Amino acid sequence: MDALAIRAVVAARRDGFITDLEAMVNIDCGSFNRGGVNRIAGMCEQRFRDGGWEVDRLAPSARDLPPVGDTVVGTLRGAGGRRVLLLGHTDTVFDDGVAAERPFSVAGGRAFGPGVSDMKGGLLTGFVAVEALQEVGFDRFDRITYVCNPDEEIGSPSSRDLIRRLATEHDAALVLECGRSNGDIVSARKGITDYVIRVHGRAAHAGVEPERGRSAVVEAAHKALALTALHGRWPGVTCNVGVIRAGTRTNVVPEEALLEVELRSPNLETLEEAEREVERICAAPVLDGVTIGVETEGWHRPMERSEGSQRLVEAAKDVAAELGFRVSDAATGGASDGNTTSAAGCATLDGLGPIGGDDHSSDEWLDMESIVPRTAMLAGIITRL
Repeated sequence: MDALAIRAVVAARRDGFITDLEAMVNIDCGSFNRGGVNRIAGMCEQRFRDGGWEVDRLAPSARDLPPVGDTVVGTLRGAGGRRVLLLGHTDTVFDDGVAAERPFSVAGGRAFGPGVSDMKGGLLTGFVAVEALQEVGFDRFDRITYVCNPDEEIGSPSSRDLIRRLATEHDAALVLECGRSNGDIVSARKGITDYVIRVHGRAAHAGVEPERGRSAVVEAAHKALALTALHGRWPGVTCNVGVIRAGTRTNVVPEEALLEVELRSPNLETLEEAEREVERICAAPVLDGVTIGVETEGWHRPMERSEGSQRLVEAAKDVAAELGFRVSDAATGGASDGNTTSAAGCATLDGLGPIGGDDHSSDEWLDMESIVPRTAMLAGIITRL
């Protein structure tokens, strides 16, 4: 397909894109705001139905705690060819009331508001790109499956298994997180393992008989230093002790302490080696009579560059050149659902939404001029498959 012809169709939809973006941004939909997330899910469901997609709306199971919103999956059948998986999420990181405090606005060629780039702009990019392909009559695909999941910002606990299964059934996964602030697409992401480490000592009167106590705080301090020493031991590996909670009163030897730790690595081999080192450190208390429990809260395996992902990068570069601009790929430390699809063996490319930046902050923005070319690029990549 002629990329410029696709771009012309996308350009005609730009005003509608912005109208829909404003409506989405002005809805509070933090991950734990089930009602707000489901309002966004409802918009996605209606968009699927209007476009002739098959639609499945999946409520979270009873075991998903805390409860999150519904996952909406659209499937569009074609005349035959590749199977393409699109991924977007309907939740944000923002608290209730932020949409009223900082509603959608435009200034200096940028749109602002909670979730404007992460990832309400990306959600709409997926819809408009496929609608443009429908308008120009492109159907040389077996199927396009678009997952709009409700919990990416908390690690996709209710949707990860579905995404993993669908990844094994598709030839390529295209993830609609925003492009980097310089326009880069994303071909690699670090893997993440989160830990909750519980230290149990023995309480005692700190003034009368401190020798009878076993300080969980002292042990936690030793563990914090040992875990922090893992940072940088392997190329690209980071280890952050982000939270320590312990103690009740100054005259009590503390019995309990809790550490929350995040481990990241760009490749599976060093991630697993670092994970083993965390387990080793926690298996050896410094103080006698102290016990340590380790819980893994959630994880993403690394999204590593592969031959398949490199082919997708080259397709993106070719389409961008036809559209009159250049695009490069980059690695990033943040994780996304692309980690899941990549780990499942599906060629994956991320960062395909409009260009944006300052995600998760009050300054989050989306470049208005990037909407048309990035959406046309996504549509063009699908045709190249």
